[in-house]
Amino acid sequence: MENKEKKDIFESIWDFLASVKLAIFVLIILALSSIIGTIVEQKAEPAQNLALLSKFFGDSAAPTVYNIFAKLGFMDMYGSWWFTSFLVIFSVNLIVCSIDRFPKTWRIIKTPQKPLSANAIKSMPVKKELTFKVGLNTVKDEFLNVLKSSRYHVSEATEEGSVRLYTQKGRYARLAVYVVHLSIILIFIGAIIGIRYGFKGYLNLPEGSSSNVLYESPTKSIPLGFTVKCNWYETEYYDGSDTPKEFHSELVVIEDGREVLKKIIEVNDPLTYKGITFFQSNYGIMPNAVGQFAIDITPAGGQEKRLWLKFGDIFEIPGTGIRGRIHDFSPALTRDRNTGRLTSYSENMVNPAVAIEFMPPDGNSFTGWILKRYPETSKIPGGHSVKLGDYWGVEYTGLQVSKDPGVWLIYLASVLMCISLYICFFMSSKKIWIEITGDRKAVSVAVGGSTNRNRLNFESEIDRIVAHVSEAIEGRSKK
Repeated sequence: MENKEKKDIFESIWDFLASVKLAIFVLIILALSSIIGTIVEQKAEPAQNLALLSKFFGDSAAPTVYNIFAKLGFMDMYGSWWFTSFLVIFSVNLIVCSIDRFPKTWRIIKTPQKPLSANAIKSMPVKKELTFKVGLNTVKDEFLNVLKSSRYHVSEATEEGSVRLYTQKGRYARLAVYVVHLSIILIFIGAIIGIRYGFKGYLNLPEGSSSNVLYESPTKSIPLGFTVKCNWYETEYYDGSDTPKEFHSELVVIEDGREVLKKIIEVNDPLTYKGITFFQSNYGIMPNAVGQFAIDITPAGGQEKRLWLKFGDIFEIPGTGIRGRIHDFSPALTRDRNTGRLTSYSENMVNPAVAIEFMPPDGNSFTGWILKRYPETSKIPGGHSVKLGDYWGVEYTGLQVSKDPGVWLIYLASVLMCISLYICFFMSSKKIWIEITGDRKAVSVAVGGSTNRNRLNFESEIDRIVAHVSEAIEGRSKK
């Protein structure tokens, strides 16, 4: 009696874990929580989510809603114990469902196909009956030819006055649904690995600076295990426009005091080292930063030379006696339409320009603005050229940094899922039986078949097989 009660309890738990209702319930919970997790900024500062919640619930209710969400773990939902628990429950549900149903499916796959009588064939879900005024062997040969051309491996059973053909294809297609289950489980495992052992953060790295940590929040840093340095950052704009065309930066990975990797990254082309990926995300100018001007000087008919200068530095154009002094700088120079005065219209380096005071030997000094994006402004009297190459050390590259050790498993599972879903939707297990009875003058044929899915397609295939056989026999009769 006690063993029976234990068995009943075990069976109840097993049936509960294998139920479709449980799968639907968990899927709904995961979907609803994922919607909330998409709307609410994960691992963000409270002010960001308070401002967001104020739009939905009003300023007065936002703090209360925020506290409730925080206690429920919605501010770090994908790392919460309950979200991981639901992923585990859904995985257990899929595993139990698969174990519960797999033996029956495997028995169907491994059960040998046997020939059937005409009466059994006529009771099939898909069936055809027809007659031919030709010999039995002729009809048999044509069916064999058509079935083999359709990649069926045909077995044959012969009796006096009749021939039974039977074949099947795609028997292992029944297993595709279990591969789908496996791929879902692998995706969940990969996600859990990423949640538990991965991270996401950011790093604003000024030109020429380096860091061995990234930041999950302004108050929480995560060690990288190596040092990453930004050599330079640059934004390219469309001609005649202030719309960015692309922005990229050169990053260097330094480990144990030596450079181990260097790469110019841009949007959708990140740098990855030891499983940590650095994505180009944004950019800006460091407040109160003092950098160096890269000035390219070319005397008339001479060679170009680059100088690195600071505010107030004086340089000379070789062989001319003309000296220059950096007088002013604007990150985005324009001329006011009303007053005609030069002014800056952005704090970012949209249209950088440097003002240089030129001092010729004759004493007639003059000042000119040289714009980086407009090379024609670099020409000065005498055919000389002074270009603004860069104002280095004042911009930072904004990097999104992430590590997901489970992503390879997710990619593998996604490939498996695509293949198995294709098999599930477009392939099926098909069985065909044919009985041919008669003599050398006339025969009757019964064709029947069954499939586990896509019955309409299977019926069309049976029709094509019968039609091809009929056409072949008719062609023989005309000869």
